[in-house]
Amino acid sequence: MYTVPSEGGKATVRFGDDGVCLVSAVPNQGFTVSTEQGEPQTLTVTFSASRHRSEITATSRPHGGANVKEVSW
Repeated sequence: MYTVPSEGGKATVRFGDDGVCLVSAVPNQGFTVSTEQGEPQTLTVTFSASRHRSEITATSRPHGGANVKEVSW
């Protein structure tokens, strides 16, 4: 398992032979959370607030890893 922190919250994912799966997504105060998984190898967790968005993308291709994109306006 791998926990990814962001300004909007933290997501815990598990990488396996079949792809990546969400274990938990916990938003920080004032944020909501949504998830999207169009294919088994890629998962996106988005934490949103009125003036900020944290987007965590986890992928099992070519090997397990995650990145965070922070956007404020």
